[in-house]
Amino acid sequence: MTSTTHKPTIVLVHGAWADGLSFAALTERLQRQGHTVLLSPNPLRGVAHDTKAVSDFLAQATTGPVILAAHSYGGIVISGAALGNPLVRALVYIDAYAPVDGESASSLSNERPGSLLNVPDPTTVFDFVVPAADATQGEYDSYIKRDRFHAIFADGIPSREAAVLAAGQSATALAALGTPFSGTPAWQSIPSWSVIGTADRVIPPAQLRAMASRAGSKTVEIDAPHLSMTADPRRVGHVIEQAAASI
Repeated sequence: MTSTTHKPTIVLVHGAWADGLSFAALTERLQRQGHTVLLSPNPLRGVAHDTKAVSDFLAQATTGPVILAAHSYGGIVISGAALGNPLVRALVYIDAYAPVDGESASSLSNERPGSLLNVPDPTTVFDFVVPAADATQGEYDSYIKRDRFHAIFADGIPSREAAVLAAGQSATALAALGTPFSGTPAWQSIPSWSVIGTADRVIPPAQLRAMASRAGSKTVEIDAPHLSMTADPRRVGHVIEQAAASI
């Protein structure tokens, strides 16, 4: 193992319906390369709430340069959490949303054709848990249907591994998906990299390319599903190492 001296800390932020387990293979690979890796909490309650959680984590759990990498909905969160933090030297979007003011995860997924979550009847792809009879729709917890998870979220990953991830989904409030990003995104002032899984069935690859282009991200396309860091941790890890080597 190489020395961690002078290497930036890599902070990973998971997306919707996921937790740190989705980064297990990537974390192991980066650690073998001598990197310090931290997994930030992402409560999946709503954009403002989740952004503050990651911002607080960065402020209190890191002390030196940081490479901040996120998957899927986590891209919206880091676009706010990194803003104004001088320790964050690079952003890495892994099949992730890179929004501007007024855009939400849902609006970006639905803007171009190709997302298997963009359906007329959401109950055909989601299960919902309602916290109270008078709860607002934003408070509903959502889960991708277990029998649809492999095809939608993890196509290309062995079925047994996908089944474990499906069973361990983190509840995601609809407010997290539907609330627009507000303000100036951090990618306007921080260099960014973008990993695009060309077999992504959650965020259409055309949308990922469009977001990466307007952000001026250094872009790498790989033959992988939405969980590209699980399907190909070597190539995703290489992109993160490129970002780390650039600072």
